[in-house]
Amino acid sequence: MKRFLLSTAGLALTGGMAAADYNLTILHTNDFHARFEPISKFDSGCSAEDDAAGECFGGSARLVTAIADARARSNNSILVDGGDQFQGTLFYTYYKGALAAEMMNKMGYDAMTVGNHEFDDGPEVLRGFMDAVTFPVLMSNADVSAEPLLADTLAKSIVIERGGEKLGLIGLTPEDTDELASPGPNITFSDPVAAVQGEVDKLTAEGVNKIIVLSHSGYRTDQRVAAETTGVDVIVGGHSNSLLSNSVEGADGPYPTMVGSTAIVQAYAFGKFLGELNVTFDDAGNVTAATGEPIIIDAAVAKDPATEARIAEAAAPLEEIRNKVVAETTTEIIGVREECRARECAMGNLIADAMLARVKDQGIEIAIQNGGGIRSSIDAGEVTMGEVLTVLPFQNTLSTFQVTGATIVAALENGVSEHEEGAGRFPQVAGMSYTFDVSQPAGSRISDVMVGGAPIDLEKVYGVVSNNYVRNGGDGYDMFETAENAYDFGPDLADVTAEFMAANAPYQPYLDGRITAK
Repeated sequence: MKRFLLSTAGLALTGGMAAADYNLTILHTNDFHARFEPISKFDSGCSAEDDAAGECFGGSARLVTAIADARARSNNSILVDGGDQFQGTLFYTYYKGALAAEMMNKMGYDAMTVGNHEFDDGPEVLRGFMDAVTFPVLMSNADVSAEPLLADTLAKSIVIERGGEKLGLIGLTPEDTDELASPGPNITFSDPVAAVQGEVDKLTAEGVNKIIVLSHSGYRTDQRVAAETTGVDVIVGGHSNSLLSNSVEGADGPYPTMVGSTAIVQAYAFGKFLGELNVTFDDAGNVTAATGEPIIIDAAVAKDPATEARIAEAAAPLEEIRNKVVAETTTEIIGVREECRARECAMGNLIADAMLARVKDQGIEIAIQNGGGIRSSIDAGEVTMGEVLTVLPFQNTLSTFQVTGATIVAALENGVSEHEEGAGRFPQVAGMSYTFDVSQPAGSRISDVMVGGAPIDLEKVYGVVSNNYVRNGGDGYDMFETAENAYDFGPDLADVTAEFMAANAPYQPYLDGRITAK
């Protein structure tokens, strides 16, 4: 196992002779989610007025500048991405992977890993993206040999040369991508530790001693991979949208987070930060120093004019849809992941209420919405369709079905089973209430389930509305796959939510205690 040598000197001294250090700057992004335009402090759309006032962040035009500036600070750098470029705004709905490929090529990425959202539209759209980019896309912990679109295209790892040295890059995607997205029946996903170690061993045998994992597995899994493998020098993360920082109050961990000899980094999401890690290796490939900090992409970063013009051109077809005012809200509707994946949240109540209101005349009593399907907040005042689509970008449809009370309890247990990881399966509900206790083991956390004010009857068959993703087993809700009288082709969830807000204008966000944590 590599030793982590804490060195304040720029040189490792061996027998009185100075061996040459190898310095590398790793620039990185993750979970960009089609935020080609600047974003607000709520990670949703930013008005031109707010942007001009210096209140917005990110956007491709600023990212181009930030990357160029960072490269100028280093004489030896790589630019990599931790996955989930796809999905999140109308740009993805309209262009799929084409605009992401164009912008990543422009920025000069060296590699990326596959995120779960890269499979949202199946292997076809991922393959089209891979054909369009000028850099490798990697995924080690999956068998794609039975998927003809990816079998000879999607590599597990690759070796690139930079500054006269070989760097081994390995890709990782969530082990539960088959539950989180739509990879199709031909791909099987596997444990990240074994997959990474297998590629490390292969690269080491080829004489590569500087190994970087591009991981879309989340901060906790990255720490496990670092602890349970040997030979990994750096893990560039994603998926959990973790802000690792030494200066930002409330950061999820230090930048880098050291586990043994392995440096772990991640840079939040949505192009709000550019990660900048400076690593020094000795001749044997040991990390002797790893320092850095994510750079905030705020108004102090100038926009690249050509990129800004290109994004404006790409946005033109979207404007009419996006600018239509559909509702009004009295205060901000909170939809951030820290709330909606952990407890009752105002956006979850709105969406679940809207679903239930649309189909209550069909004998439906309960609504369940996965917290991970809620992608941002909405600020106070006029609400545009573009804002609603930023919250609900997946083009999910309403699904109605019938299951027993026992199945509903099992679904709620699934929903809170990965609460500690901030998993997207957390259930926002309407027409019912429940209590959960994370001090209990997963599978035994749910109690006090009430439907329509009465205790749930485990034998009774209830009518349920959810979205088509959850009904078809997404986010671990496989107990719904065999539901009775399932109909998955209702109206678009974003349209239902917008129409519900319009019917209740001005909409007043609220919490009512329908979900209680012990």
